[in-house]
Amino acid sequence: MSMSDPLGDMLTRIRNGVHRSKDRVSTPASKLRGRVLDVLKSEGYIRDYSQVEFSTGKAEFEIELKYFDGAPVIRTIERVSKPGRRVYVGVKSIPHVANGLGISILSTPQGVMADHEAREKNIGGELLCRIF
Repeated sequence: MSMSDPLGDMLTRIRNGVHRSKDRVSTPASKLRGRVLDVLKSEGYIRDYSQVEFSTGKAEFEIELKYFDGAPVIRTIERVSKPGRRVYVGVKSIPHVANGLGISILSTPQGVMADHEAREKNIGGELLCRIF
């Protein structure tokens, strides 16, 4: 069965894993998911992730969730742009999350990046998700 929103599925798996205090969650691998995980890792929201190949030819990402003093680093993670309603923003209208404490992840013509990096490069794009 095909999935209509693979990125939303990954974010939900991370959210559910954080609520259940899991150390790791797994999700099917794709390029977009990998790019979003790269941003989450560089911004310090996850500890690490690795790609696991199976004999059937399928691949999965094993995501190591991050905790600080027993509390999860990711408090909220939500999808903004959905398959039924895409949300595009210009560089001047990129939202600040939690007064700059959180990040927005954008898909731009120069790749997937955090909101502060998009502001530095002066480019807008599709607003994928918000994390705090």
